[in-house]
Amino acid sequence: TKNRDEIQRLLKRGVAPSEAKAEARGSSLSGKNFVITGTLPSLSRDEAEDLVRSHGGKVTGSVTKNTHYLVAGENAGSKLDKARTLGTPILDERGLKALISDQAS
Repeated sequence: TKNRDEIQRLLKRGVAPSEAKAEARGSSLSGKNFVITGTLPSLSRDEAEDLVRSHGGKVTGSVTKNTHYLVAGENAGSKLDKARTLGTPILDERGLKALISDQAS
């Protein structure tokens, strides 16, 4: 039942079965650092962080030259400004999900 509970938790957080297969094959976001800021349309901050981590990515709290992607929602603020200054690629929620899908293919 522990595995079943974990599967249910992941499904509730938006990880689709095809994404779970990608996780089993390897880590599609392995080696990538993400910062999440602002309010996302359908994911809480914790859910977005779990999604990134479940695909092998690392989530940090501040934008640096080592940040590979900023995931920005509404009211992103100073982290968005810093990412633009550093030339960090900026994704919205849909872009994050597309990146995961593209990496899994």
